[in-house]
Amino acid sequence: MVRTERQHMDIKHFIRTIPDYPKSGILFRDITTLLSDPEGFRGAVDALVKLHTGAKFDKVAGIEARGFILGGAVAHQLGLGFIPVRKKGKLPHETIGQEYDLEYGTDTVEIHKDAVAPGERVLLIDDLIATGGTAEAAVKLIVKAGGSVGAASFVIELPELGGRQRLEDLDIEVLSLCSFEGH
Repeated sequence: MVRTERQHMDIKHFIRTIPDYPKSGILFRDITTLLSDPEGFRGAVDALVKLHTGAKFDKVAGIEARGFILGGAVAHQLGLGFIPVRKKGKLPHETIGQEYDLEYGTDTVEIHKDAVAPGERVLLIDDLIATGGTAEAAVKLIVKAGGSVGAASFVIELPELGGRQRLEDLDIEVLSLCSFEGH
C-alpha cells in the first residue's frame, strides 16, 4: 500500500499484467494503465516524491522510456532538472555511454557529456526494476560523468530477479512502491 496525501491507494490496482509478453512464461507488468488514470498517475508520482522527503538531490535521471514520464514528473515536483538516460544513438549532442549485458548480447545507455556536473547528486527513477542491469548501467554512467546516485526509485520491483541487490552492492538506496512475485 502507498499512502498519498489524498487517500490510501493500492498502486497495484492500476497495473495491468499481461501473460506471455514479450515471450512465453513472462508476466509483463504494464504501467500504461497507471499512467492513463489521473488518480493513479498522480498517486504514483506523489508517492515517489514522498519517498525522498528531506533528501537533497541536484537532478533527477530517468531511464528510457517510462522512466522519462515518471522521472520528468518527479523532477518537476522537486523543482530539479531532468537527465534522460537513453539508448545509444538517440541523443543529439556529445555523449558518454555505458554498456551492459542483456540475456543475449549487450546494449548501451548514454547521457550528454554535460548532463551531470562534477559532484552533483542524482535521483534515478524508472518504472520497474527486475535484474537491475539497465539501472546499474545508468548508475555507472552518472558516476562516470562525475556525479553520484543518492537513491534509485521504482514503481515496481520484481524481487526474485535480484536487481535491488545489484544496486545495493553499489551502495545505492533502492526504494519501490510495490512488488510482484514472479517474472
